[in-house]
Amino acid sequence: MLTLLEHGGRLREAAHQYGIPLTDWLDLSTGINPNGWQVPAIPAHCWQRLPEDNDELLPNARLYYQNSSLLAVAGSQAAIQLLPTLRAPAQVGVLHPAYAEHATGWENAGHQLRILDIDNIESELDTLDVLIIINPNNPTGKLWEPARLLDWHHKLSQRGGWLIVDEAFIDNMPEYSLSALPVKKGLIILRSVGKFFGLAGVRCGFMIAEQTLLTRIAEKLGPWTISHSARYVTALALADRAWQQAAILTLSQQRQRLVTLLNQNGWVTQGSSALFQWVVHPQAEKLHTLLARQGIFTRLFNMPVSLRFGLPGNELDWQRLDQALRSAEISGLLAKYG
Repeated sequence: MLTLLEHGGRLREAAHQYGIPLTDWLDLSTGINPNGWQVPAIPAHCWQRLPEDNDELLPNARLYYQNSSLLAVAGSQAAIQLLPTLRAPAQVGVLHPAYAEHATGWENAGHQLRILDIDNIESELDTLDVLIIINPNNPTGKLWEPARLLDWHHKLSQRGGWLIVDEAFIDNMPEYSLSALPVKKGLIILRSVGKFFGLAGVRCGFMIAEQTLLTRIAEKLGPWTISHSARYVTALALADRAWQQAAILTLSQQRQRLVTLLNQNGWVTQGSSALFQWVVHPQAEKLHTLLARQGIFTRLFNMPVSLRFGLPGNELDWQRLDQALRSAEISGLLAKYG
């Protein structure tokens, strides 16, 4: 059985554990855009009426993802949990380390997991019924070219297999996304507004796939899976092209700033995306604790022992992280272990 990892964002637990008030933390654990799309005042009707399927959500989503064959779900997590229930027991390839909920869902549904790394996907592909790729991968930041993914899909689909591509972190590099391609049997793409748009709290995501599969998922979900207010906010965010273009540029700049900050303080990054940096270090657990004692919360992984840093949200947060990384105890630990 794969050893699963807890989610980031458990800030209340950290506040209790370290005795630091919740409001005094710098939370870098989630990989969510700290300067996300700004939600306007929500009209009263959003709270007073049931969700309506003929609102602006799907038209705006179809334009943003450049695909008409999509289904809105309560965060891509809803699709992650339901997809394993739609297949007979199968051989399912999952990467490690990676977002663990994929593996959990398929294992809990009675499927056989095959744990892969980036070097043995090709050699194992013929043994798989389902391959799950997170692109870019979380937490390693590994990015696959569309042509490679489509080749894997072709091989899987010839024997009725699926390729599931979770694109939760891809909005900053749309040229790598498969969402705009014509739908293909056995190709399933998951998208989220939680990371790039910074709207994790609205619990809205999308599944792009052939219509027959979307219909099966929709029947299992039932009506009103996304609240009226969430639909309203998400529709507006997906339509805001000016904000999206500005965010892509800003996040690219902040990505480089975080790499530079970490490197200057003795941290070597092994992987990244626009929203996080990943550092493998034998003393990651100790470093995580030292930062937490200063009210800075990172994401700790045990296999391999590593930390993920999200982006600070403002100049004071950047300065606070810089000062923490320069502390004598952290600098000494990094110098000792290289």
